[in-house]
Amino acid sequence: MTLAETAYFSLRNDILHGRLIPGQPLRLEFLKKQYGLSFSPLREALNRLHAERLVVNHPPRGFTVAPVSPAEMQDVMSVRILIESEALRLSIEKGGDDWETDVVAAFHRLDLQSRRMKDAEGAADDDALMQFETRHHEFHRALLTACGSPRLLALFEQLYAETQRYRLPSFRGEGHASSARDLSVEHSNIMEAALARRADTAVDLLRVHYNRTAAYIINAS
Repeated sequence: MTLAETAYFSLRNDILHGRLIPGQPLRLEFLKKQYGLSFSPLREALNRLHAERLVVNHPPRGFTVAPVSPAEMQDVMSVRILIESEALRLSIEKGGDDWETDVVAAFHRLDLQSRRMKDAEGAADDDALMQFETRHHEFHRALLTACGSPRLLALFEQLYAETQRYRLPSFRGEGHASSARDLSVEHSNIMEAALARRADTAVDLLRVHYNRTAAYIINAS
């Protein structure tokens, strides 16, 4: 991994997990001390994150962590639904045995973690939440991997990261354990519809799933 990649992944991870908060200035001198990297890889990382809409640049003030707002979150979620709906339809059309196996395996891993968190008392700790988040990403990506379009998958990754900034903070505090939603059932229903090749149903369930998440985030903020 190059120094620029190290800078990129370190900054991206800290933005997504709220260690660098929305609106926070990202001055090079501060970042150099924080990450032990020189200005050149940090600039490259900031430009890459700017292209992904995770940071903004306002010359001459420089880079800051991109702001968040309910309107911005709704916009990102709406575009995500559009992109993933098309990718899911294509995966259902093109996916074979390997795709079905990967979807089932990803769901099983996610379901195990989801149930552990539901059974736990109180708020989920960071380790449990990060494990859930990793498996959640793997499941939603598995649904789309047979779409045959690298660009659709790249857009999925970008939009997933943008919504992740909103989801992770909202899942701390009270956490999943106290949520009235049954995420295991929601994910299972999407999977079953996809595997049964019921594209319209799968897309409708995915849209409802994401709209519920958007409503949850707004209510939790």
